[in-house]
Amino acid sequence: MIKIVLFCSTGLSTNLLIRKMENAAEGKDIEINVQSYPESLMKKYIKDADVVLIGPQVKHALNEIKEECDRHNVPLEVISTRDYGYMDGEKVLSQALRLFSLHKESKE
Repeated sequence: MIKIVLFCSTGLSTNLLIRKMENAAEGKDIEINVQSYPESLMKKYIKDADVVLIGPQVKHALNEIKEECDRHNVPLEVISTRDYGYMDGEKVLSQALRLFSLHKESKE
């Protein structure tokens, strides 16, 4: 199971995106656990994540989030404004899976 953590402003705006990501993963027979939190709680949740994605609305906190992700060796990327705006679960899932795979390969 791949644990994906999404950070946005309040932790609420990504609920639809999470459902779409879960549906896309189910269609590919991939086990994921996706959770969403406000970026203010990042220190509590990054350490348990396999992948961290942040919504474009919290891109201003990228450096701070990156420092915390680096501290826990967790890969991080910003979700594109387009994919986030369209709530494109398929593309965001693909982004998370790509990050997870690249990170896994670099550890081997």
